[in-house]
Amino acid sequence: MPIAGAPLSSSPGRESGPGAGPAVFRCRRFALPLGGQALVVGVVNVTPDSFSDGGRYLDPGAACDRAHALAAEGAAVVEVGGESTRPGARPVPAAEELARVLPVIRRLVRELAVPVAVDTWKPAVAEAVLDAGADLLNDVTALCHGPALAEAAARGGAGLVLMHMRGTPETMQAAPTYGDVVAEVRDALAAAAARAEAAGVAPDAIAVDPGLGFGKTARHNLELLRRLDALCALGRPVMIGASRKAFLGAVLEAPLDDRLEGTLAAGAAALLKGAALIRVHEVRPMVRVARVLAAIARGAP
Repeated sequence: MPIAGAPLSSSPGRESGPGAGPAVFRCRRFALPLGGQALVVGVVNVTPDSFSDGGRYLDPGAACDRAHALAAEGAAVVEVGGESTRPGARPVPAAEELARVLPVIRRLVRELAVPVAVDTWKPAVAEAVLDAGADLLNDVTALCHGPALAEAAARGGAGLVLMHMRGTPETMQAAPTYGDVVAEVRDALAAAAARAEAAGVAPDAIAVDPGLGFGKTARHNLELLRRLDALCALGRPVMIGASRKAFLGAVLEAPLDDRLEGTLAAGAAALLKGAALIRVHEVRPMVRVARVLAAIARGAP
């Protein structure tokens, strides 16, 4: 069943211990509880060319139907994307991105009982989707284009996810190299979160994402998952998006449509290391994994 957010009138507590962060993740109309069962983010791409579901939900009605299905399966957040960020993808104009996402956002914010997120790095798109009622922005560039997107999130009281990417989707997989991928990603995300706070975003409205597959080799992705607790020590909710990605295909020697077990294994590993949000295309099985892990942690069904 969907995980409901707490009313915004409630005051956030703090978890205790090293790297402790807020007890809720604030996303405009919602305050999502942290520290219990992980939050599963369901993805709907209204694009012709996304690597996983491109072309399937271009029609606004089909996209809304899919979003409702994901929420019914237990998604705590439904995210809509209007521009592909797969390796090699080229950016689309803001007007085209908005033509894809706005009809969907306007319906979903009225119809869903969970936060509606938008995956965008463009300030103009951010402003428009927030005006349409979106609750959360997911910036895959972690504010590399300046503070304007964070300023828009702050004005709207929206949540903000900051994702690490080296380069652009067109260039990011051209032999990415790091000295220590975990340390470099951690430091970049810490700096981005500080910039978001300086732009006015509330500390409990910021989450971070190491950006698996975004300027990383398969070994980099696996190392980030293996040492994810180093990112969780930042005290920010950490989101992981491993769903169907190429590094899972490399491990499993499996095509795109045969990576569900790999997606679930990566999600479970991330949860055991402290991740708070897991971003997937197939919500129901990930919610079930999260439920079992939460039951094990508390020692009760």
